[in-house]
Amino acid sequence: MSQIWIENGLFITMDEANPSFQGHMVVTDDRITYIGTAVPTELTEAVEKIDGSKLAFMPGLINTHGHAAMSLLRGYSDDQNLQVWLEQKMWPMEGKYVDQDTSAGSALAIVEMLRSGTTAFVDMYDRMDRVAQAVEQSGIRGVLTRGVIGLCPPEVQEAKLTEAIAFARDWNGKADGRITTMISPHAPYTCPPEYIERFVQAAHDYNLPLHTHMSETLAEVEQNVRDYGMRPVEHLDRLGFFSRPSLVAHAVHLNDSEIELLAAKNVAVSHNPVSNLKLASGIARVPDLLRAGVTVSLGTDSAASNNNLDLFEEIRFAALLHKGVSGDPTAVPALEALKMGTVYGAKSIWQQDNLGSLQEGKKADFIAIDIEQAHYYPKTDMVSHLVYSGSGRDVRHVWVDGRQVVKNGECTMLDEEKIRYEAQASFERLLKD
Repeated sequence: MSQIWIENGLFITMDEANPSFQGHMVVTDDRITYIGTAVPTELTEAVEKIDGSKLAFMPGLINTHGHAAMSLLRGYSDDQNLQVWLEQKMWPMEGKYVDQDTSAGSALAIVEMLRSGTTAFVDMYDRMDRVAQAVEQSGIRGVLTRGVIGLCPPEVQEAKLTEAIAFARDWNGKADGRITTMISPHAPYTCPPEYIERFVQAAHDYNLPLHTHMSETLAEVEQNVRDYGMRPVEHLDRLGFFSRPSLVAHAVHLNDSEIELLAAKNVAVSHNPVSNLKLASGIARVPDLLRAGVTVSLGTDSAASNNNLDLFEEIRFAALLHKGVSGDPTAVPALEALKMGTVYGAKSIWQQDNLGSLQEGKKADFIAIDIEQAHYYPKTDMVSHLVYSGSGRDVRHVWVDGRQVVKNGECTMLDEEKIRYEAQASFERLLKD
Protein backbone atom coordinates (compact mmCIF):
# COMPACT_ATOMS: atom_id res chain seq x y z
CA MET A 1 0.00 0.00 0.00
CA SER A 2 1.33 3.44 -0.96
CA GLN A 3 0.19 6.64 0.69
CA ILE A 4 0.65 10.37 0.03
CA TRP A 5 -0.13 13.16 2.49
CA ILE A 6 -0.39 16.64 1.02
CA GLU A 7 -0.28 19.10 3.90
CA ASN A 8 -1.23 22.76 4.08
CA GLY A 9 -2.40 23.01 0.48
CA LEU A 10 -5.15 25.13 -1.02
CA PHE A 11 -7.75 22.68 -2.35
CA ILE A 12 -10.21 23.64 -5.09
CA THR A 13 -12.44 20.61 -4.71
CA MET A 14 -15.32 21.34 -7.16
CA ASP A 15 -17.48 19.79 -4.43
CA GLU A 16 -20.33 22.28 -3.86
CA ALA A 17 -20.59 21.32 -0.20
CA ASN A 18 -16.95 22.29 0.43
CA PRO A 19 -15.65 24.16 -2.64
CA SER A 20 -12.24 25.38 -1.42
CA PHE A 21 -10.19 25.46 1.75
CA GLN A 22 -6.68 25.36 3.16
CA GLY A 23 -5.99 21.92 4.52
CA HIS A 24 -4.85 18.37 3.84
CA MET A 25 -5.44 15.47 1.48
CA VAL A 26 -4.43 11.83 1.81
CA VAL A 27 -4.17 9.47 -1.15
CA THR A 28 -4.01 5.74 -0.51
CA ASP A 29 -3.03 3.76 -3.59
CA ASP A 30 -5.31 5.13 -6.35
CA ARG A 31 -8.01 6.79 -4.21
CA ILE A 32 -8.51 9.91 -2.13
CA THR A 33 -9.04 8.59 1.39
CA TYR A 34 -9.11 11.87 3.30
CA ILE A 35 -9.60 15.54 2.45
CA GLY A 36 -10.30 18.23 5.02
CA THR A 37 -9.00 20.99 7.25
CA ALA A 38 -7.97 18.80 10.20
CA VAL A 39 -4.60 17.07 10.29
CA PRO A 40 -5.14 13.46 9.16
CA THR A 41 -4.56 10.68 11.67
CA GLU A 42 -4.79 7.38 9.78
CA LEU A 43 -1.38 7.40 8.11
CA THR A 44 1.13 4.65 7.44
CA GLU A 45 4.72 4.94 8.60
CA ALA A 46 5.88 5.03 4.99
CA VAL A 47 3.59 7.90 3.98
CA GLU A 48 5.10 10.32 1.44
CA LYS A 49 4.65 13.84 2.76
CA ILE A 50 4.29 16.74 0.31
CA ASP A 51 4.40 20.40 1.33
CA GLY A 52 1.42 22.00 -0.39
CA SER A 53 1.81 25.47 1.11
CA LYS A 54 2.63 27.28 -2.16
CA LEU A 55 0.34 25.27 -4.38
CA ALA A 56 -3.32 24.99 -5.33
CA PHE A 57 -4.67 21.49 -5.86
CA MET A 58 -7.67 20.72 -8.06
CA PRO A 59 -9.12 17.81 -10.02
CA GLY A 60 -7.32 16.93 -13.23
CA LEU A 61 -8.85 18.47 -16.34
CA ILE A 62 -10.88 16.34 -18.75
CA ASN A 63 -10.59 17.00 -22.50
CA THR A 64 -13.71 15.50 -24.09
CA HIS A 65 -12.85 15.74 -27.78
CA GLY A 66 -9.63 15.47 -29.75
CA HIS A 67 -7.45 13.70 -32.23
CA ALA A 68 -4.07 13.33 -30.53
CA ALA A 69 -2.06 12.07 -33.51
CA MET A 70 -2.93 15.23 -35.46
CA SER A 71 -0.49 17.15 -33.25
CA LEU A 72 2.00 16.36 -36.05
CA LEU A 73 0.03 18.78 -38.25
CA ARG A 74 0.08 21.74 -35.84
CA GLY A 75 0.62 24.88 -37.90
CA TYR A 76 0.62 23.00 -41.20
CA SER A 77 -2.59 24.61 -42.47
CA ASP A 78 -3.97 27.63 -40.65
CA ASP A 79 -6.59 30.26 -41.47
CA GLN A 80 -8.76 28.04 -43.70
CA ASN A 81 -12.44 27.21 -43.52
CA LEU A 82 -13.27 23.76 -42.22
CA GLN A 83 -14.01 21.93 -45.47
CA VAL A 84 -10.91 23.28 -47.28
CA TRP A 85 -8.75 22.65 -44.22
CA LEU A 86 -10.12 19.11 -43.81
CA GLU A 87 -10.50 17.87 -47.38
CA GLN A 88 -7.57 19.62 -49.10
CA LYS A 89 -5.01 19.73 -46.30
CA MET A 90 -5.66 17.35 -43.41
CA TRP A 91 -7.02 14.26 -45.13
CA PRO A 92 -4.26 14.09 -47.78
CA MET A 93 -1.55 14.37 -45.12
CA GLU A 94 -3.27 11.92 -42.81
CA GLY A 95 -3.53 9.51 -45.73
CA LYS A 96 0.28 9.25 -45.62
CA TYR A 97 0.37 8.30 -41.93
CA VAL A 98 2.00 5.03 -40.94
CA ASP A 99 1.91 3.44 -37.49
CA GLN A 100 4.98 5.35 -36.29
CA ASP A 101 3.38 8.69 -37.16
CA THR A 102 0.32 7.91 -35.05
CA SER A 103 2.57 6.85 -32.17
CA ALA A 104 4.74 9.97 -32.46
CA GLY A 105 1.82 12.38 -32.73
CA SER A 106 -0.10 10.78 -29.88
CA ALA A 107 2.90 10.81 -27.57
CA LEU A 108 3.57 14.48 -28.37
CA ALA A 109 -0.07 15.36 -27.59
CA ILE A 110 -0.04 13.38 -24.34
CA VAL A 111 3.09 15.20 -23.14
CA GLU A 112 1.40 18.53 -23.85
CA MET A 113 -1.84 17.51 -22.16
CA LEU A 114 -0.23 16.09 -19.04
CA ARG A 115 2.07 19.06 -18.57
CA SER A 116 -0.88 21.47 -18.83
CA GLY A 117 -3.04 19.59 -16.34
CA THR A 118 -5.20 17.26 -18.43
CA THR A 119 -5.48 13.86 -16.77
CA ALA A 120 -8.15 12.29 -19.03
CA PHE A 121 -8.90 12.78 -22.70
CA VAL A 122 -11.27 11.54 -25.38
CA ASP A 123 -9.59 10.53 -28.63
CA MET A 124 -11.15 9.63 -31.96
CA TYR A 125 -8.77 8.47 -34.69
CA ASP A 126 -7.51 5.39 -36.50
CA ARG A 127 -4.57 3.08 -35.69
CA MET A 128 -5.99 3.31 -32.20
CA ASP A 129 -3.85 0.48 -30.89
CA ARG A 130 -0.95 2.92 -31.14
CA VAL A 131 -2.84 5.61 -29.24
CA ALA A 132 -3.79 3.09 -26.56
CA GLN A 133 -0.18 2.02 -26.18
CA ALA A 134 0.84 5.65 -25.66
CA VAL A 135 -1.87 6.03 -23.01
CA GLU A 136 -0.72 2.86 -21.29
CA GLN A 137 2.91 4.02 -21.21
CA SER A 138 2.31 7.62 -20.15
CA GLY A 139 -0.02 7.06 -17.19
CA ILE A 140 -2.77 9.34 -18.53
CA ARG A 141 -6.43 8.28 -18.66
CA GLY A 142 -7.97 7.80 -22.11
CA VAL A 143 -11.48 7.33 -23.52
CA LEU A 144 -10.57 5.98 -26.93
CA THR A 145 -12.48 5.22 -30.09
CA ARG A 146 -11.69 4.26 -33.65
CA GLY A 147 -13.33 7.05 -35.65
CA VAL A 148 -14.72 5.82 -38.97
CA ILE A 149 -15.36 7.76 -42.17
CA GLY A 150 -17.82 5.78 -44.28
CA LEU A 151 -17.25 7.40 -47.68
CA CYS A 152 -15.76 4.23 -49.13
CA PRO A 153 -16.76 0.96 -50.85
CA PRO A 154 -18.83 -1.58 -48.86
CA GLU A 155 -15.92 -3.93 -48.28
CA VAL A 156 -13.84 -1.09 -46.82
CA GLN A 157 -16.77 -0.02 -44.65
CA GLU A 158 -17.01 -3.58 -43.36
CA ALA A 159 -13.31 -3.73 -42.54
CA LYS A 160 -13.41 -0.39 -40.71
CA LEU A 161 -16.45 -1.38 -38.64
CA THR A 162 -14.83 -4.70 -37.74
CA GLU A 163 -11.67 -2.88 -36.68
CA ALA A 164 -13.61 -0.35 -34.61
CA ILE A 165 -15.47 -3.09 -32.76
CA ALA A 166 -12.34 -5.14 -32.17
CA PHE A 167 -10.49 -2.15 -30.75
CA ALA A 168 -13.37 -1.18 -28.47
CA ARG A 169 -13.76 -4.76 -27.25
CA ASP A 170 -10.07 -5.52 -26.75
CA TRP A 171 -8.94 -2.31 -25.04
CA ASN A 172 -11.91 -1.49 -22.82
CA GLY A 173 -10.73 -1.59 -19.20
CA LYS A 174 -7.04 -2.00 -20.07
CA ALA A 175 -4.12 -0.08 -18.51
CA ASP A 176 -5.46 -0.88 -15.02
CA GLY A 177 -8.81 0.55 -16.02
CA ARG A 178 -7.42 3.87 -17.28
CA ILE A 179 -8.59 3.06 -20.82
CA THR A 180 -12.28 2.93 -21.67
CA THR A 181 -13.67 2.79 -25.20
CA MET A 182 -16.52 4.01 -27.38
CA ILE A 183 -17.94 3.42 -30.86
CA SER A 184 -17.66 6.35 -33.31
CA PRO A 185 -18.97 6.96 -36.78
CA HIS A 186 -17.10 10.14 -37.72
CA ALA A 187 -20.10 12.35 -38.59
CA PRO A 188 -23.53 12.24 -40.26
CA TYR A 189 -22.05 13.86 -43.38
CA THR A 190 -19.25 11.29 -43.69
CA CYS A 191 -21.26 8.14 -42.90
CA PRO A 192 -24.37 6.91 -44.78
CA PRO A 193 -27.46 6.42 -42.56
CA GLU A 194 -27.50 2.63 -42.77
CA TYR A 195 -23.82 2.59 -41.83
CA ILE A 196 -24.47 4.71 -38.73
CA GLU A 197 -27.23 2.27 -37.76
CA ARG A 198 -24.65 -0.53 -37.75
CA PHE A 199 -22.50 1.44 -35.30
CA VAL A 200 -25.53 1.99 -33.11
CA GLN A 201 -26.20 -1.76 -33.13
CA ALA A 202 -22.56 -2.48 -32.26
CA ALA A 203 -22.80 -0.06 -29.33
CA HIS A 204 -25.84 -1.98 -28.07
CA ASP A 205 -24.18 -5.35 -28.65
CA TYR A 206 -21.06 -4.43 -26.66
CA ASN A 207 -22.69 -2.05 -24.16
CA LEU A 208 -20.59 0.92 -25.26
CA PRO A 209 -21.26 4.66 -25.59
CA LEU A 210 -21.31 6.51 -28.91
CA HIS A 211 -19.34 9.56 -30.02
CA THR A 212 -19.52 11.64 -33.20
CA HIS A 213 -19.01 15.09 -34.71
CA MET A 214 -22.33 16.89 -35.13
CA SER A 215 -23.55 20.25 -36.46
CA GLU A 216 -20.07 21.77 -36.46
CA THR A 217 -20.72 24.06 -39.44
CA LEU A 218 -23.76 25.66 -41.04
CA ALA A 219 -22.78 24.06 -44.37
CA GLU A 220 -22.87 20.62 -42.74
CA VAL A 221 -26.38 21.25 -41.39
CA GLU A 222 -27.61 22.52 -44.76
CA GLN A 223 -26.13 19.48 -46.52
CA ASN A 224 -27.89 17.17 -44.07
CA VAL A 225 -31.22 18.85 -44.87
CA ARG A 226 -30.58 18.49 -48.62
CA ASP A 227 -29.51 14.85 -48.37
CA TYR A 228 -31.93 13.54 -45.76
CA GLY A 229 -34.67 16.15 -45.38
CA MET A 230 -33.81 16.94 -41.77
CA ARG A 231 -31.17 18.52 -39.54
CA PRO A 232 -28.42 16.37 -37.95
CA VAL A 233 -29.96 16.07 -34.46
CA GLU A 234 -33.26 14.67 -35.75
CA HIS A 235 -31.37 12.57 -38.29
CA LEU A 236 -29.21 10.92 -35.61
CA ASP A 237 -32.21 10.47 -33.33
CA ARG A 238 -34.15 8.65 -36.05
CA LEU A 239 -31.14 6.38 -36.63
CA GLY A 240 -31.24 5.40 -32.95
CA PHE A 241 -27.97 7.12 -32.09
CA PHE A 242 -29.29 8.62 -28.87
CA SER A 243 -30.62 5.28 -27.68
CA ARG A 244 -27.12 4.75 -26.32
CA PRO A 245 -25.19 7.02 -23.93
CA SER A 246 -23.91 9.64 -26.37
CA LEU A 247 -21.30 12.39 -26.54
CA VAL A 248 -21.39 14.74 -29.53
CA ALA A 249 -18.59 17.12 -30.45
CA HIS A 250 -19.24 20.77 -31.39
CA ALA A 251 -23.06 21.06 -31.68
CA VAL A 252 -22.54 24.65 -32.84
CA HIS A 253 -25.61 25.11 -35.03
CA LEU A 254 -28.69 24.09 -33.05
CA ASN A 255 -32.25 25.36 -32.90
CA ASP A 256 -34.48 25.36 -29.82
CA SER A 257 -36.15 22.01 -30.56
CA GLU A 258 -32.76 20.35 -31.08
CA ILE A 259 -31.55 21.61 -27.70
CA GLU A 260 -34.72 20.24 -26.10
CA LEU A 261 -34.18 16.86 -27.77
CA LEU A 262 -30.54 16.64 -26.66
CA ALA A 263 -31.62 17.42 -23.10
CA ALA A 264 -34.43 14.86 -23.20
CA LYS A 265 -32.06 12.16 -24.49
CA ASN A 266 -29.29 13.00 -21.99
CA VAL A 267 -26.81 13.66 -24.79
CA ALA A 268 -23.58 15.29 -23.63
CA VAL A 269 -21.96 18.02 -25.74
CA SER A 270 -18.23 18.66 -26.05
CA HIS A 271 -17.82 22.40 -26.58
CA ASN A 272 -14.64 23.25 -28.53
CA PRO A 273 -14.58 27.06 -28.46
CA VAL A 274 -11.05 27.74 -29.71
CA SER A 275 -11.15 25.30 -32.63
CA ASN A 276 -14.62 26.53 -33.62
CA LEU A 277 -13.39 30.13 -33.57
CA LYS A 278 -10.21 29.41 -35.50
CA LEU A 279 -12.07 27.53 -38.23
CA ALA A 280 -14.86 30.17 -38.17
CA SER A 281 -17.37 27.38 -37.60
CA GLY A 282 -19.51 29.51 -35.31
CA ILE A 283 -20.31 29.86 -31.63
CA ALA A 284 -22.29 27.16 -29.86
CA ARG A 285 -25.36 28.11 -27.80
CA VAL A 286 -23.73 27.03 -24.57
CA PRO A 287 -25.77 29.14 -22.11
CA ASP A 288 -28.98 27.81 -23.71
CA LEU A 289 -27.67 24.23 -23.56
CA LEU A 290 -26.75 24.61 -19.88
CA ARG A 291 -30.13 26.15 -19.05
CA ALA A 292 -31.86 23.24 -20.76
CA GLY A 293 -29.95 20.78 -18.58
CA VAL A 294 -27.54 19.48 -21.22
CA THR A 295 -24.15 18.38 -19.87
CA VAL A 296 -21.60 20.62 -21.62
CA SER A 297 -17.92 19.78 -21.27
CA LEU A 298 -14.83 21.10 -23.05
CA GLY A 299 -12.57 19.78 -25.78
CA THR A 300 -9.58 21.20 -27.59
CA ASP A 301 -10.14 19.28 -30.83
CA SER A 302 -6.78 18.58 -32.46
CA ALA A 303 -3.63 20.68 -32.28
CA ALA A 304 -4.01 21.09 -36.04
CA SER A 305 -7.08 23.28 -35.54
CA ASN A 306 -6.50 24.86 -32.13
CA ASN A 307 -3.31 25.00 -32.08
CA ASN A 308 -2.61 23.90 -28.51
CA LEU A 309 -4.06 21.37 -26.06
CA ASP A 310 -4.17 23.62 -22.99
CA LEU A 311 -7.63 23.05 -21.52
CA PHE A 312 -7.25 26.07 -19.25
CA GLU A 313 -7.48 28.13 -22.43
CA GLU A 314 -10.76 26.43 -23.35
CA ILE A 315 -12.07 27.13 -19.85
CA ARG A 316 -11.24 30.83 -20.15
CA PHE A 317 -12.72 31.08 -23.65
CA ALA A 318 -15.89 29.33 -22.48
CA ALA A 319 -16.25 31.94 -19.74
CA LEU A 320 -15.46 34.96 -21.94
CA LEU A 321 -16.88 34.10 -25.34
CA HIS A 322 -20.47 33.67 -24.26
CA LYS A 323 -20.41 36.88 -22.24
CA GLY A 324 -19.29 38.76 -25.32
CA VAL A 325 -21.81 37.39 -27.82
CA SER A 326 -24.77 37.47 -25.41
CA GLY A 327 -24.15 40.82 -23.79
CA ASP A 328 -24.68 39.07 -20.45
CA PRO A 329 -21.66 39.05 -18.09
CA THR A 330 -23.32 36.27 -16.08
CA ALA A 331 -23.78 33.94 -19.10
CA VAL A 332 -21.04 31.48 -18.06
CA PRO A 333 -19.59 32.38 -14.64
CA ALA A 334 -16.05 31.38 -13.72
CA LEU A 335 -17.11 28.44 -11.54
CA GLU A 336 -19.41 27.10 -14.27
CA ALA A 337 -16.55 27.28 -16.80
CA LEU A 338 -14.26 25.42 -14.40
CA LYS A 339 -16.95 22.77 -13.92
CA MET A 340 -17.08 22.33 -17.69
CA GLY A 341 -13.41 21.31 -17.57
CA THR A 342 -13.80 19.00 -14.57
CA VAL A 343 -17.21 17.96 -13.17
CA TYR A 344 -19.09 18.10 -16.47
CA GLY A 345 -16.16 16.49 -18.26
CA ALA A 346 -16.39 13.50 -15.94
CA LYS A 347 -20.14 13.29 -16.49
CA SER A 348 -19.67 13.49 -20.28
CA ILE A 349 -17.52 10.35 -20.21
CA TRP A 350 -19.81 8.62 -17.65
CA GLN A 351 -17.13 8.61 -14.94
CA GLN A 352 -18.62 11.16 -12.54
CA ASP A 353 -18.53 8.65 -9.69
CA ASN A 354 -14.74 8.50 -9.92
CA LEU A 355 -13.51 11.72 -11.52
CA GLY A 356 -14.13 15.45 -11.71
CA SER A 357 -13.85 16.55 -8.07
CA LEU A 358 -11.63 16.05 -5.04
CA GLN A 359 -13.74 13.89 -2.73
CA GLU A 360 -13.07 10.94 -0.48
CA GLY A 361 -13.52 7.71 -2.39
CA LYS A 362 -12.84 9.21 -5.81
CA LYS A 363 -9.86 8.42 -7.99
CA ALA A 364 -6.69 10.34 -7.21
CA ASP A 365 -6.54 12.26 -10.51
CA PHE A 366 -5.42 15.74 -9.50
CA ILE A 367 -3.02 18.56 -10.36
CA ALA A 368 -0.91 21.05 -8.42
CA ILE A 369 -0.66 24.65 -9.62
CA ASP A 370 2.08 27.10 -8.68
CA ILE A 371 0.18 30.06 -7.24
CA GLU A 372 3.26 31.91 -6.01
CA GLN A 373 3.24 34.05 -9.13
CA ALA A 374 2.23 37.65 -9.77
CA HIS A 375 -0.91 36.76 -11.71
CA TYR A 376 -2.35 34.88 -8.70
CA TYR A 377 -2.08 37.92 -6.42
CA PRO A 378 -3.75 39.38 -4.46
CA LYS A 379 -5.31 36.25 -3.01
CA THR A 380 -8.96 37.08 -3.57
CA ASP A 381 -10.98 34.46 -5.48
CA MET A 382 -8.85 31.52 -6.56
CA VAL A 383 -11.51 30.12 -8.91
CA SER A 384 -11.57 33.48 -10.68
CA HIS A 385 -7.76 33.51 -10.84
CA LEU A 386 -7.60 29.99 -12.30
CA VAL A 387 -10.17 30.82 -14.99
CA TYR A 388 -9.22 34.35 -15.96
CA SER A 389 -5.50 34.52 -15.07
CA GLY A 390 -4.15 30.98 -15.03
CA SER A 391 -2.85 28.70 -17.76
CA GLY A 392 -1.57 25.20 -18.22
CA ARG A 393 1.96 26.55 -17.90
CA ASP A 394 1.30 27.06 -14.19
CA VAL A 395 0.88 23.31 -13.59
CA ARG A 396 3.80 21.86 -11.62
CA HIS A 397 2.71 18.34 -10.65
CA VAL A 398 0.13 15.86 -11.93
CA TRP A 399 -1.16 12.60 -10.48
CA VAL A 400 -3.33 10.01 -12.22
CA ASP A 401 -4.60 6.98 -10.28
CA GLY A 402 -2.44 8.15 -7.38
CA ARG A 403 0.74 7.93 -9.46
CA GLN A 404 2.76 11.08 -10.10
CA VAL A 405 3.03 11.43 -13.86
CA VAL A 406 4.36 15.02 -13.93
CA LYS A 407 6.90 16.25 -11.38
CA ASN A 408 8.23 19.79 -11.43
CA GLY A 409 6.83 20.28 -14.91
CA GLU A 410 8.31 17.15 -16.50
CA CYS A 411 6.66 13.84 -17.38
CA THR A 412 7.96 11.07 -15.16
CA MET A 413 7.07 8.15 -17.44
CA LEU A 414 7.98 9.54 -20.85
CA ASP A 415 11.20 10.56 -22.60
CA GLU A 416 10.16 14.03 -23.72
CA GLU A 417 13.30 14.78 -25.73
CA LYS A 418 12.88 11.56 -27.72
CA ILE A 419 9.19 12.27 -28.28
CA ARG A 420 9.90 15.75 -29.66
CA TYR A 421 12.62 14.37 -31.95
CA GLU A 422 10.39 11.58 -33.30
CA ALA A 423 7.49 13.96 -33.89
CA GLN A 424 9.69 16.30 -35.92
CA ALA A 425 11.09 13.38 -37.93
CA SER A 426 7.59 12.10 -38.67
CA PHE A 427 6.42 15.51 -39.88
CA GLU A 428 9.43 15.92 -42.15
CA ARG A 429 8.80 12.50 -43.69
CA LEU A 430 5.13 13.36 -44.27
CA LEU A 431 6.17 16.52 -46.12
CA LYS A 432 8.51 14.60 -48.41
CA ASP A 433 6.27 11.65 -49.26
